[in-house]
Amino acid sequence: MQIRPATEADHAAVLAIVAPTLKAGETYAMRRDFSDAETLDYWFGPTHEVFVAEDDGVILGTYYLMANQQGGGAHVANCGYMTAPAAQGKGIARAMCEHSLIRAKERGFRAMQFNHVVSTNGRAVALWQKLGFDIVGTLPLAFNHPVNGYVDSYVMFRALS
Repeated sequence: MQIRPATEADHAAVLAIVAPTLKAGETYAMRRDFSDAETLDYWFGPTHEVFVAEDDGVILGTYYLMANQQGGGAHVANCGYMTAPAAQGKGIARAMCEHSLIRAKERGFRAMQFNHVVSTNGRAVALWQKLGFDIVGTLPLAFNHPVNGYVDSYVMFRALS
């Protein structure tokens, strides 16, 4: 498997991963009714550096890297990760996160923060903790989960030393 910058040729494969995840509404605090064009505009937004995880020409996952804030907060990175359903549980998210930590350091970021990790996304919470992220804040009932109703979200943070 390789992780490489996404190209325009990857848009259809990335859309096939991102659109169903957003429509499910279980992990991202985004509208669930994005059109395909809006989904691609979001994922490939002007502030996002986008990567794909690929194996034998098949896109297994994607992530974006960006500054979490502007100005005085621009030294902290933020990322969003999504893995194709058939590739979940195979280490793709771990590989993408590890790649993003290296890339963030290369870009001069001093830390990485995830602003809204839904508490019911147990696999992600556990993985981020294994990779050195701490829960530095709990946002009580901040996410309206389509199955579980209102649940907490976490702010997770890791220094890049």
